[in-house]
Amino acid sequence: MRNILNINNGWLFVKNTTDISAREGVEVNLPHSWNAEDGFDGGNDYFRGSCLYKKTLVKSELPEADHYYLEIRGANSSADVYVGGEKLAHHDGGYSTWRVELTDKLTDATELAIVVDNSPNETVYPQMADFTFYGGLYRNVNLICVNDSHFDLDYYGAPGIKVTPEIEGKDAKVEVEVFVKNIKDGQQIAYTVYDKEENELQKIVTTDTKVTFEIKDVHLWHGRRDPYLYCCEAEIVEGENVLDNVCTRFGCRSFKIDPNNGFILNGEEYPLRGVSRHQDRWGVGNALLPEHHEEDIDLIMEVGATTIRLAHYQHDQYFYDLCDEKGLVIWAEIPYISKHMPTGRENTISQMKELISQNYNHPCIVVWGLSNEISIGGSDEDLLENHRILNDLVHDMDKTRLTTIAAVSMCKMDDPYLQIPDVVSYNHYFGWYGGDTTMNGPWFDKFHATHPNIPIGCSEYGCEALNWHTSDPKQGDYTEEYQAYYHEELIKQLFPRKFMWATHVWNMFDFGADARAEGGENGQNHKGLVTMDRKYKKDAFYAYKAWLVSPEEDPFVHLFGKRYIDRVEDVTKVTVYSNLPEVELFVNGESIGKKSAPDHFFYFDVKNVGETTIVAKAGELSDEGKIRKVDEMNMDYVLREVGAVLNWFDVTAPEGRYSLNDTIGDIMKSKRGKMWFMGMGLKLKKKMDANKKGKDDGEKKSGGFDVDLSAGGGLMEMMGGFTVLRLTSMMGMMNISFTKEELLKMNKKLNKIKKPKN
Repeated sequence: MRNILNINNGWLFVKNTTDISAREGVEVNLPHSWNAEDGFDGGNDYFRGSCLYKKTLVKSELPEADHYYLEIRGANSSADVYVGGEKLAHHDGGYSTWRVELTDKLTDATELAIVVDNSPNETVYPQMADFTFYGGLYRNVNLICVNDSHFDLDYYGAPGIKVTPEIEGKDAKVEVEVFVKNIKDGQQIAYTVYDKEENELQKIVTTDTKVTFEIKDVHLWHGRRDPYLYCCEAEIVEGENVLDNVCTRFGCRSFKIDPNNGFILNGEEYPLRGVSRHQDRWGVGNALLPEHHEEDIDLIMEVGATTIRLAHYQHDQYFYDLCDEKGLVIWAEIPYISKHMPTGRENTISQMKELISQNYNHPCIVVWGLSNEISIGGSDEDLLENHRILNDLVHDMDKTRLTTIAAVSMCKMDDPYLQIPDVVSYNHYFGWYGGDTTMNGPWFDKFHATHPNIPIGCSEYGCEALNWHTSDPKQGDYTEEYQAYYHEELIKQLFPRKFMWATHVWNMFDFGADARAEGGENGQNHKGLVTMDRKYKKDAFYAYKAWLVSPEEDPFVHLFGKRYIDRVEDVTKVTVYSNLPEVELFVNGESIGKKSAPDHFFYFDVKNVGETTIVAKAGELSDEGKIRKVDEMNMDYVLREVGAVLNWFDVTAPEGRYSLNDTIGDIMKSKRGKMWFMGMGLKLKKKMDANKKGKDDGEKKSGGFDVDLSAGGGLMEMMGGFTVLRLTSMMGMMNISFTKEELLKMNKKLNKIKKPKN
C-alpha cells in the first residue's frame, strides 16, 4: 500500500546561498517563506534570491517500499533538488506540485538539499505583477512510498486518476481513467464509486485502465445550494493484496456560458457574482496552514459569493478541495501576467499542463485562465501565438471546460487577442484609476453590442480603503466611505446585467505588493473587502452580503461607519446595510423612522449634537455605533502617506488655481494645463531613462513595474482620475521618486494656471 510521509519538520534553512554544503543557518518547519516579513512592508526591496533547505533522511525510519518519491507542493519560483550532493532535478514554476524519484540515491542516512530561487529572470512567470513573489518551500513537502506497481507519479504532479462525468438526462456516465507504472501479469485494477456518505455504489475489477460507470438518478453538484460530491477509488490488486491506491472526489454537473444569459448550471441560470483571492496574509506571507485556508473560505461564504477567481496562479490543493465542498464556482489560472516574455513560452505551457493535470477532477473549476493583463503593452504576433498554443493545449487536455482571459482596460474591443479564448473578462477600475463609476455598466453594454456572441464578464474591479474617513468621499481618497460608495455603485451597475457571465471583486483580502507606496500603509494593495490579517471586514463587505445572502440563510443588519466617530457637520449621513426589507434607526433611544430599500442600502440623515448613540434595527436584529460632534476634523482620519515628502494638506491650493491636489483629467481641461502635463511627461521619461540605465540586465532587482508612457489613449484615460500628488507617489512602484523641492516647484507652476470657469 502507498504510504505518504509528511516531512515538513526540522529543516535547516540558510538564506542567500546556493552552497549545498552550508551548515550555518536556522531550523525551520514547513511551510516556510523567507519573505514572511519583508514581502509587504513597502520599499520594493524584499529579498529575491536563492536560499537553501536541508534535511537528512534516515532510511530505517522510512516505510518499506520499492520506490520513493519526493513531493514538493510549492517552491517559489524555481528549485533544484540535490541528494547526497548530486543534482537530481530542476523545476520552474512556483505554484504547483512536482515530484522527484529518490529511490536509487537513498542510503542509510541521505542528505537532501533543495535550493529555492525567486530572483528575477526572463523565462519563468511571473516577473512583473502587482503582488509579492514570496520565496520559499511554502507548502507541504512529502515522501511518497510505493510498490513497484503503482499509479503514475511522474506526469506533471498529477494524481494518477482522471474522472470525467457526463450528464445524460437524470443519469450520468462517469469515465474513469488511471495511469499506471509497471503493471504485471496477474495484477488488476479495482475501481469503486462511493456516494457522499461513503456507501459503495458500484465496483469494477479489470485489467483496463479506462472504465465507465453509470449512475442512475444522479445527485448533481449544484453550487452553494447543493455541492454534492461522489468519490472514486482505484486500487492495483494482486489476489487479496492491495499494492497501491488513489482516490478522488468528483461532482456531476453540466454548465454552459451563454452570451445573453450568463452562467448556466445544470440547466438553470446561476449568476456568478463573487471575488478574487490572493493566497497570502499578514505575518506568514504565502506559507499558509489549513486553518488559514478554512478562515478564508468561511469569510468568502459569509459575503455570499458564488464564485472565486483564484488569482494569479495555481492555489493550494486544499483550497480547491474546500471550494468543491462549499459549492463555489472557480476560475483557475496560470501566472502568465502583465509582461509577455518571448523567452517564457515553454514555462506557460508547463505551468498550464501542471494546472490542468493536477486539478482536472475538481468540479468547482469551470474555466482555465490563459493570462491576465498580458496585452498591457499591446498584442504582438508572438503574444498571440503563445495564446493560441495555450488555448489549443487546454482544449486538447480538457474537453469539458472553457478558456478565458482577463483583459486590461486599455485593450481595445477589436484586439485579435479577444478572439482566442471561449469567454472574455475585463479588468476595469473606472471610478478609481480613471473615469468615474458611471462608466462601468455602459462600457459592458457597448462590448455586448459589439460582440453579441462573446460572453463578457468583469474579472477585476475595486478601490482601496484603509482606516481613513470622511463625510465627503472622493475618488482616490483611500477612505472606507469612498470604497463603500464605489461598491454600492458597481453592484447596482454590474449585478442586474444578466449577460455578464461573471463578476469578481478585486479583491477579497488586502494582499502583499511590496512595490506599492500609497494609501498610508506601504507594501500592500488595500482593495480587499477584508484586511490582510483577516481581522476587520470593511463596510463594503456588508454591501455585498446584503445583495448576495438571502435573509433565510443569514439575516443581518450592519451599521456603516463605526470607525468614524468624530464628525464636524451638523447633520450627518448614516448608512445601514441589510438583507432584510425594512430598517428602523434609533438615535439616543428615539426612533427617527423606518425605511425600505430594494437595493439593500438604507440612508438616514442624523443630527450631530454632542455624543450620539445610533442603533439600527431590522426585524429582531440590531447593530450599534456612536458619533461625536467636533469643531475640527480629527486628523487621525486623514490620509498621511508613509514616507511621503508631501501630504495633500501641505499643498498650497489657491482658489480657482490648479495644484498637486487636482486630477490629471481636470488639469488637461485647460490648454496651459495640457502644456504643463506634456512637460511633466518629459520629466518622467528622463527619470525612467535614468532608472533603466541603473538596472542590471534590464531588470530591477526587486522586480517592480516598467511602464511605457507612450502607450496611447487608454493609459491616459486610466491616469485621468489620479491627482498629481497621488501619481507621483505611485511612481515609487517604478523606482521613480520626486524630492520635496521638485514637488513644490511643480505645485508653484500649477498655482499659476487658472481653472476654466465652467
